Amino acid sequence: MNIRSTPTLKVDQITFCYPGGATVFRDFSFHARDGEFVVLLGPSGCGKSTLLNLLAGFTQPEQGSIRVRGEKTYPENAALGYVFQQPQLFGWLSALENVRFGLRMRNQGDKKAQRALARQYLARVGLDHAADSLPHQMSGGMQQRVSLARALALEPSVLLMDEPFAALDAITRGDMNEETLRLWSALGQTTVFITHDIDEAVFLADRVIVLNRAPGGIHSELTIDLPRPRSNLETRQLPAFTAYRNELLKRISDVMQQSPTH
Repeated sequence: MNIRSTPTLKVDQITFCYPGGATVFRDFSFHARDGEFVVLLGPSGCGKSTLLNLLAGFTQPEQGSIRVRGEKTYPENAALGYVFQQPQLFGWLSALENVRFGLRMRNQGDKKAQRALARQYLARVGLDHAADSLPHQMSGGMQQRVSLARALALEPSVLLMDEPFAALDAITRGDMNEETLRLWSALGQTTVFITHDIDEAVFLADRVIVLNRAPGGIHSELTIDLPRPRSNLETRQLPAFTAYRNELLKRISDVMQQSPTH
């Protein structure tokens, strides 16, 4: 994956408060370059999911700006794809129709073209055989693959992923991490991935941004210079992997010692 220097996603001095006055972010800035895989890492309660909702345009900052390729973000922005913590599938729709749903909402092509594209992305996540299956007929890992295919079918410039594998067992989670990197390498989207799992952050990222406790800011950044492609069997055994993990453990420990009003 070639990462160019141009920021695809730019967050500039945003401030956001919850109703009632609690400040979540104050003068917060960061960027993600074209084709970069950025992981936002932090403990529970530091505003990670709130930040992703801001990036997606579901909520708006009180101050500052968030732009994708220079354009302000909003929920219908075709440049954005979103994978939630839970699969968020429609129980009465097949896997194919769940993937097609986003294309329908954005009026991308006719029904035939939508179904062809949906089938293509189901195949990319290894579920072409399950196109007619309903969500209750699929495992949690399969459901999250459908959710990933639905986001990728929109062919976004930026893919936002909000702890999408947190509810999966360790083996399935490892498989999904590998699958995510395979798709990222093939498709080239700038990806912003939220997690509180340090091993997951090291395995996936080009760059890890460690978040402070609220009101949030950036505690530090760490470039992950591990060879790609990465695999669970080999990458996690590298001495450098252990070194990066230990460094991030130290940084998260420092964050946890902060007062909430730091």
